[in-house]
Amino acid sequence: MDKAAVHAEMERARKSFHELLDAASESDLRRASAGTRWNNRQLLFHMLLGYLIIRALLRLVRVFGRLPDGASRRYARLLNAGTVPFDAVNFAGSWLGGTVMPRSWMLALFDRTIAALHRRLDGESDVELARGMHYPTRWDPFFQDYMTLADVYRFPTRHFDFHRGQLTVPLD
Repeated sequence: MDKAAVHAEMERARKSFHELLDAASESDLRRASAGTRWNNRQLLFHMLLGYLIIRALLRLVRVFGRLPDGASRRYARLLNAGTVPFDAVNFAGSWLGGTVMPRSWMLALFDRTIAALHRRLDGESDVELARGMHYPTRWDPFFQDYMTLADVYRFPTRHFDFHRGQLTVPLD
């Protein structure tokens, strides 16, 4: 894994998040996004959420990556069975967070989260980065059946870039 490339991806997303929120008017943020049920502000929160969940995903890989392969396979099947409730919580959480969280808090939280991910990534060994587990592929199009810790570090930026294309916020 090229750690420098992942650091650069995360920094690019952080900068983009700032540019999007700094340039958007309140009416821009209330405008419907393209292809989701969220408005732009709620979708931006959802994009932030993609980075927030990484800490939990990293812990899961650390645990399941040490267990027999079948353990994470069964866990992924269980999570896939719960896709409908997950989708409801995912929608409602992003709707609520994007509705009530002030813009300045979203920016500060994004910055703190990226900084923490940079520190964690710097401390990862090649052995840890190669450890992996099965994931619930029905939860997100960027979850693969089997993902290494290195894959998990790249997930939120792929998620961010995909949803960036659904924003209807004008750019300079």
